[in-house]
Amino acid sequence: MMAHLPDRRKFFGRMLAGAGAMALAGCDKLSHSETFTKILSAGESLSHNAHRLLSTRKSMAQEFSEADLSPSFRSNGTSSPNSPDYHALAKNGFADWALEVGGLVEKPLKFSLTQIQQMPSRTQITRHDCVEGWSAIGKWKGTPLHEFLSLVKPKPEARFVVFYCADPMKADGTNFYYESIDMDDAYHVQTILAYALNDQTLPIKNGAPIRLRVERMLGYKQAKYLTRIELVKSFDHIAGGKGGYWEDTGYEWYAGI
Repeated sequence: MMAHLPDRRKFFGRMLAGAGAMALAGCDKLSHSETFTKILSAGESLSHNAHRLLSTRKSMAQEFSEADLSPSFRSNGTSSPNSPDYHALAKNGFADWALEVGGLVEKPLKFSLTQIQQMPSRTQITRHDCVEGWSAIGKWKGTPLHEFLSLVKPKPEARFVVFYCADPMKADGTNFYYESIDMDDAYHVQTILAYALNDQTLPIKNGAPIRLRVERMLGYKQAKYLTRIELVKSFDHIAGGKGGYWEDTGYEWYAGI
């Protein structure tokens, strides 16, 4: 039965090509295409159901060798946040940056970049699949999210982990990007907060100083420029209430590959 499931990337590529959406320049334009959001919704529902039927939530995304690395790893979404505060932090090598982890936890904490780099780490070579139609294989190093959760101690009612980012999505510097995953994906071994790409400090275009890698998800779930993490029971009080910036415009919340 597994052999008859289409490759998710090829599935989207064929459908988007038929709809003409691949001619669009990026995610922002795609979000305004009614045809695209309907196609994405159908594909996401298929993927979610397939995941539930054919694999466990602990199954691993494919990992590759260094021989498979892409020549370059382009930026997905924002390549440099339109934020004076962010650029001030970057100018100082993010020495004054800190990641807040709070919400429905017993012990809210802040972590400096140095502290994160000293925590247990994981390195993984995986493929990034973007809804714009491109893919790239990169080598990521970072701290597993479950290491943070073990320190802050989630409360029993916590159901989702929300990631807040430094990149504003409007020209006036407002409407900051955010994303979310559930607790199953939060504890997955391949879900990491990455601070290195291809054995180099994470570049700004790829989300410095820290970005989320949740490897069984499409690119728009891989939140960059992280500033804060909040554990919540629901999304009702957050932005459009759908669990993510693109989800608020019509994308499906579950983006499993």
